[in-house]
Amino acid sequence: MTHSNRTRLALGAVLAAIAVAALTVVQLPVFSGEASAQSTAVPAPTLDTPAADATRTAVFAGGCFWGVQGVFQHVNGVTAAESGYVGGDRETADYETVSSGGTGHAESVRISYDPGRVTYGQLLQIFFSVVADPTQLNRQGPDYGTQYRTEIFAQDDAQQRVAQAYIAQLDEAGVFSGPIVTVVSPKAEFYPAEQYHQDFLNSNPTHPYIAINDAPKVEALKAQFPQLYRDQPVLMLAKP
Repeated sequence: MTHSNRTRLALGAVLAAIAVAALTVVQLPVFSGEASAQSTAVPAPTLDTPAADATRTAVFAGGCFWGVQGVFQHVNGVTAAESGYVGGDRETADYETVSSGGTGHAESVRISYDPGRVTYGQLLQIFFSVVADPTQLNRQGPDYGTQYRTEIFAQDDAQQRVAQAYIAQLDEAGVFSGPIVTVVSPKAEFYPAEQYHQDFLNSNPTHPYIAINDAPKVEALKAQFPQLYRDQPVLMLAKP
């Protein structure tokens, strides 16, 4: 186990203890109001995928999947967003093993969307604006390791062209302070994450990790993309 993974596991234990204390003593406030400082206004892509009638799929890796899933669950036109693992083998597609950083998997989210309501290009714009920092290599925020890399898994040739063109467009425009390290890869097998990871942001709004790192991303979505924001998220798990 690497030092960064040991550190993250230790931090996770501390945060879990804090979360339990918060739930039993006092609720922590959910972030609201101003958009997160980590969000970046980026231009819309000049190239987008063709119009289509049927539901389409997009798969993005953007660090911890709690926040990635949570943001896209609030996007109009998204019909499902599921956390999972992409890039490694079925045998190692579980949270504990993936967290070692040696499986090749990236924490990812599989998004089903209606292209008549939201385009693939708009999903990419949201991804680069409020979901992930594409200049961070093998990390996002407090999380380190290849499992937290930013990667776009194109589901077909059209998505591959659009994603690659968009990265080139953003690099040429100098939108970010450094070069984009996000990789565009071909479609790969998606392995759903454990049930307790699904809908984590929406089920645990006072969890310290969510409040600090992910709730501001949802607020940034609302502020930057009001026409695409939906207040009620589309959830994976049925409410009891």
